[in-house]
Amino acid sequence: MAARHFLRNPKDLQDYGSWAVVTGTTDGIRKALVFELASKGLNLGLIGWNPSKLEATSSELRDRFGATTEVKTGVADLTKLSGEEIAAAIAGATEGIDVRLLVNDAGLAYPYPSCFHEVDRELMESMLRVNVNAALWATKGVIDGMLKRKRGAILNSGSGSSVCIPSFPLLTLYASTKAYIRIVAIYKFDRVNNVMDYK
Repeated sequence: MAARHFLRNPKDLQDYGSWAVVTGTTDGIRKALVFELASKGLNLGLIGWNPSKLEATSSELRDRFGATTEVKTGVADLTKLSGEEIAAAIAGATEGIDVRLLVNDAGLAYPYPSCFHEVDRELMESMLRVNVNAALWATKGVIDGMLKRKRGAILNSGSGSSVCIPSFPLLTLYASTKAYIRIVAIYKFDRVNNVMDYK
């Protein structure tokens, strides 16, 4: 009874279209999400930094789903690329396909909790590039087409650190990047929802 009031029915992702592009696709829960999307009948554009892991994931998808799922891959080390380079990598991986679902799932966190002043500068820069820049530039790369067709969905992978706990002193930068993406999504889609025809 309570579930009926608090949970809604899942959306049929194919209502948006047949192609999903996913960043950060070769390990753990992110990899599981890719297989879940394929099980729903979606074709996949996979963006990752490790060519051998991308190929292994692609092979596993083809073995499990056969010809029902097309897979394209794009290699992009999001820790090192500028925004324009990220957009170019997304464009290259999605050339010739009609992207209707974007899953910004790439993420980077600290290897262990640290105070802000203890965070290595290179890690800080990498975290900002992966958690913020990659999501923004990937979204920028597909949203114009979605608006033109009045159909599409963008899913930003989040973290409870951005909403559940009022203070995260040992994960300040990570929590801040996730909170930033959450706020961008709220404001961006408040405007976009008035233009797109969601089912």
